[in-house]
Amino acid sequence: EVQLVESGGGLVQAGGSLRLSCAASGFTFADYTIGWFRQAPGKEREGVSCITSSDGSVYYADSVKGRFTISRDNAKNTVYLQMNSLKPEDTAVYYCAADHGERLCVEAFFGSWGQGTQVTVSS
Repeated sequence: EVQLVESGGGLVQAGGSLRLSCAASGFTFADYTIGWFRQAPGKEREGVSCITSSDGSVYYADSVKGRFTISRDNAKNTVYLQMNSLKPEDTAVYYCAADHGERLCVEAFFGSWGQGTQVTVSS
């Protein structure tokens, strides 16, 4: 059974940093593309950043480029999202998602999801 557990969310002031973690189990982690998505109140869920299974290619939404960094540690079955220079508009529930093989960073392509972790950025 695929399990994804997010952690690291919280309340931070604008300009601050957080590091989210996604701990995975139940599947061959290295074979999966892992993505971070977020959903703000009243908005649709959007792709934030993804890292592929093969060569570790990364994708970032324009809104987070230069501020967020995704990485994966296949030995620990964990993906990280380092978030710097946080803005109030980054406030959302952040979800980790996984799917086998290469995937575009699009919600519909991911079959397994975590429960989410809340990130709140105060102004």
